[in-house]
Amino acid sequence: MIDPNIDRVQFWIVVVVLGLATYAIRFSFLGLLGNRVLPGWLQRSLRYTAVAVLPALVAPAVLWPPATGGEPDAARLLAAVVTMVVGLATRQMIIAALAGVVTLLGLPFLL
Repeated sequence: MIDPNIDRVQFWIVVVVLGLATYAIRFSFLGLLGNRVLPGWLQRSLRYTAVAVLPALVAPAVLWPPATGGEPDAARLLAAVVTMVVGLATRQMIIAALAGVVTLLGLPFLL
């Protein structure tokens, strides 16, 4: 549902422009560079994209969770620490994520 305070024409202009920009960014890698060999420095730096994106998605939910009105929560902070420690110790993403979930869901019962 579109907010009634937003002009519909302006809304759709923004949607179309953002869609075209997203398409252009993806096409630049897939369409233009898809069948070419990338330089070694670029390949090395692209390896870290996923590693950088996941913390960028998770950090706001841990530090400013909407469920607590934006105030840091001990359960979420401890779950993030447990996830990181288990991930570094085991090098297994699924095990680390499960440890974090168990901590996040189990800690309120212990406190």
